[in-house]
Formats: sequence, structure tokens, C-alpha cells
Amino acid sequence: MKTYWQDLKKEFTGYNSGKLMKDLMAGLTVAAVALPLALAFGVSSGATAAAGLITAIVSGFVISLLGGAFYQISGPTGAMAAILISIIAQYGMPGVFTATIMAGILLVLAGVLHLGRLTAFIPMPVIAGFTSGISVIIALGQLDNLFGVTSTGSSAVAKFASYFTDGFSPDWISLAIGGLVILFIALYPKKWNAVVPASLVAIILSTAAVMLLHLEVGSVGEIPSSLMLDERFSFAGFKLSSIKGLLAPAVSIAALGMVESLLCGASAGRMTGVHLNNNRELIAQGVGNILSPLLGGIPATAAIARTSVAIKSGAQTRLTGMFHSVFLLISMLALGPIMSQIPLSALAGVLLVTAWRMNEWDTIKYIFQGKFKGAILKFLATMAATILFDLTVAILIGVVIALLLLVSRLSKLEIHYDQVDPGRLKNQKTPLAPVYDHAQVVYITGAVIFANTQSITDMAEHLIDKSAVLFSMRGASYMDISGAQVFLELLQELRKREIPVCICGVSDGVKEMMERSGIVSCIGAENFYWSVERALKH
Repeated sequence: MKTYWQDLKKEFTGYNSGKLMKDLMAGLTVAAVALPLALAFGVSSGATAAAGLITAIVSGFVISLLGGAFYQISGPTGAMAAILISIIAQYGMPGVFTATIMAGILLVLAGVLHLGRLTAFIPMPVIAGFTSGISVIIALGQLDNLFGVTSTGSSAVAKFASYFTDGFSPDWISLAIGGLVILFIALYPKKWNAVVPASLVAIILSTAAVMLLHLEVGSVGEIPSSLMLDERFSFAGFKLSSIKGLLAPAVSIAALGMVESLLCGASAGRMTGVHLNNNRELIAQGVGNILSPLLGGIPATAAIARTSVAIKSGAQTRLTGMFHSVFLLISMLALGPIMSQIPLSALAGVLLVTAWRMNEWDTIKYIFQGKFKGAILKFLATMAATILFDLTVAILIGVVIALLLLVSRLSKLEIHYDQVDPGRLKNQKTPLAPVYDHAQVVYITGAVIFANTQSITDMAEHLIDKSAVLFSMRGASYMDISGAQVFLELLQELRKREIPVCICGVSDGVKEMMERSGIVSCIGAENFYWSVERALKH
């Protein structure tokens, strides 16, 4: 709390009416972007448009107030909506409310335990693969609304497959509306988009067309006139027995909330030069997700689209996020009857464009053009796992593959042999000792670990007939106990044959392991040198 108040004082130092107007206008701009997305993500998650709107209002306000930086804008997101589909299908909205509160508690604990750096251990291709997998799920989940049909199945993939087994008869009016929305957003001038978002204009035009022409298409439905929905978390209906079954969904929601919020903060931090306080952000996300279900909302997380809009619109303080929530609340109360007429196919069009744009195309292009086989494998495996399973499994698979590839690469220890050449020594006036006439320099590069102990063992056959051996280990980045044990056995074999040994250029971390494992005492501390040249001169 002390750091929080210090950051608030710093953030609002010199705050004046000019900055207030910038925050107001930025908040209004973000609200214009967030309104159609909140409605769309509420519908696409399997909940309601009203639930998405309540989430944006409540979480947007609370998380902005408590967050780790001024720029984070939170609300329902496509990634979160994608994982909610299966949770709602299995547990219904009461299960989602309970799982969200549980996830909020987990996020608060993660912040308190300073776990905000965990996302740094998720490789870039894994994140890109997860994002692409989520975009596919969002796109598949919107086909029903786009075509005006109802598919069957418990997952987005199963529903898509039902089009080919149950028959497919689209509603052409819905398809036309959705198609025109996609085309409109794609052709909308970028300079206009900075003033009025294309998605908002598309929703307004499509809704006006439906109302004026009296078109019969699926619509958003009732928009509440209260901040508290009829369908919300109820302590009366809560059962302790449900916690066990909802633990896995809660972990998935918390994991996604952590990953998406911190990645959003990292990206926004580079844009603004203001570092995100990761642990405080996790606590804020947790509090927001605890409060949201109490009013009927669904899980929320920071959204890069809304956050980047806030920054580009001139946001000065966290008031921008709070103003955005206030403007959304005013829109809900004042325009509820009109918003209820928004065609679902128009929202589907907005989400299909969002799904396409949320792919990290620059990263994907980079890893495929560079033919980075390991990165391509991680990307494809994570994307496939995200589509077929869920977030937690997908990230776990991606990280495990990354670790296996890392261990595989680390196991390739580079060992090069070279004869001692007196001509390469600088300012050497006296001849070298006779022991160096048939000496061998061994250059070791890489990590001396359990996976490459055989490479260490194989060195013996190259060294047993040498007059002296100098190990140049400046390139040895790490040594574990298995590597140290095998290296010690090699040195003992050389010592048994009375072959002098020197170890040169070893790092402090590797030398510490050598001391602990008995290598230093085996050859003597006096036989460690800064470089091969110094060893030879000595």
C-alpha cells in the first residue's frame, strides 16, 4: 500500500484541468472501442451481452483504480471468452461465477507471493501459438451468429463439425449483415478510426438498418437498466462440494488472466516508458474478478486493444480507465433499448475481424521466414493444443516442448582440440617448458550437464597420450553435479597417468561447482589460470 500511494502521488503530480480533459477524452474514446467488444465477448463466451457489459464496467473501474500502471484497461476479452465456452457448457453460469471468484483469489495470492515474473518464462512462440489458437476458437464460435444457425457440440471444433453432419442452411440476411460489417471494417480509413472506431460505426449502421427495415435476425437481447444482473453469483446457491470440480476451470481463468494482463502491461510499458508493477497488477486483477461475478459479470483481464487505444488517445492517469467505465455505464442506462436491437451477426463480423487481427502476424512471419524449426514446432503445438484442449494444457505443452528443445540444444557440448603453438604467445622471449612440446589445449563451449556427460567421457581417448592438458573453459556457461562428477573422473584418470592439467578462463559460477565437487582439490587451486596464455607463460 505504501508503494501504491507513492506511485499515485507521482502519477498525479502536476495534474490540472488540461490533463483532466485528456483523460476524459481518452476514456470516451476507449469506451467507444470497448462497447461493441464488451457486448460481443459477452455473447461469444456463451453468457450474455449484458454480462460482458457489466464486466467491462465493474472490472474496468476497479482494476484501473488498483492497477500496476495508469494505462491498463481491463474487461472481457476474446481469449477469456474462448475458454468460457466449455466451462459454461459443463457447469453453467453459476459455475462460471464461482470459478471466476476462485480465480480472483488465486490472482490475489499470486500477487502477494510475488509471482508476477512467471510469464517471463513463457517463450515467445508459445505465446504466439496460444494467441493464434484463441483466434481460431473465437472465429469458429462466431460462425453460428454469422450464418444465423444453431450448431450442436460442446466445443467450438465440435460445433463446426456439426455443420457437415447435421446439415447446413444459413440465414442469408444474417450472413449479408455480418459480411458487410467485415467489409466495412476492412475498408474503413485508418485516419477515421483514430476518431471514431470502425467497429462502433459498423454496429450503429447495422442496427439502424435492422430497425428501419424491420429485418428478422437474431439480436443481442435485453440490456439491463441496473448495475446488478438478475443472474449473478449467489451465496445462497453456493455449495462447497462444487469447489473441487471447479478448481481446474479456476486455474485456467487465473492463468489466462495472469498471462494476458502481464503481457499487455509489458507491451504498453514499452509504448509509454512506464514499467508495470506486475504483482500489484495481479492483485488488482484478482479483486476485479472477485467483484465482477457478484454483479453478474464474467472473468476480465487487461486488453491490449483497449490499452493501446487509451495510450494513443493521450491517457494521462488511471482516471482514463475509470472514465471509460463510467461512459459505458451511461451508455447502458441511456441506450439500453437501442443496444438490445444490435444484430448478433454484426457482432460476429466485429469478432471475426478481431480474431484475425489478434494474431501476432509479425512474430509468425518472423519465425516461419527464418525457418526456426524449434520455434515453429512450439507455435504449432501450442496453437493445436489451445484449439483441441484448453489454455492450461496448451501453455504446459508449449513450455514442456520448449524445455525439451532447450535441453537438447544444451546437450550439444562443443569440444575442440588444438596443439600448443609457441608462436601465438605475445612477448614470449624464453622458450616454453619441455612439458608443452606435446601438450593439448581443449576448448569447451556450452553447459556441462547431465545430458552431455558422454562427451566428457569421450575426451579421455584424445588426451591420455599428451604431455600436458590445458582446458580452456571460458565458453562453459554452466556445470551441474552430473557434469562435475564425470569431469572429475576424467581429471583423476589424467592425474593417474601423471599428465599435468590446467583449467583456464573458468567463470565464477562454474568454479564454485568445481570447488564443491572436489575438482579444485583434485588438481590444485594453483593450476587455475585466467587464460591459456598465462598458464603457458607461468
